Amino acid sequence: MPQMDGKEATKRIREMETIENRVPIIAVTAHAMEGDREATLAAGLNDYLTKPLRKSELAEKLIRWGNAHRLHSVAS
Repeated sequence: MPQMDGKEATKRIREMETIENRVPIIAVTAHAMEGDREATLAAGLNDYLTKPLRKSELAEKLIRWGNAHRLHSVAS
């Protein structure tokens, strides 16, 4: 993103959301150093994937967070 990074974009998205209407955000990044995952999650993202992507990991995250989002939406 030329104007902002994923953490800043997440911050802005989270500022517009309500607790009942929170969307899952998964980082896809080349940053795989120690501490990068923790910093990403602390910034408000729900999960973290590193490049190169593995289809199985991407599928697992989409299922996990898609199901969690649907369950939360139904419960609200």
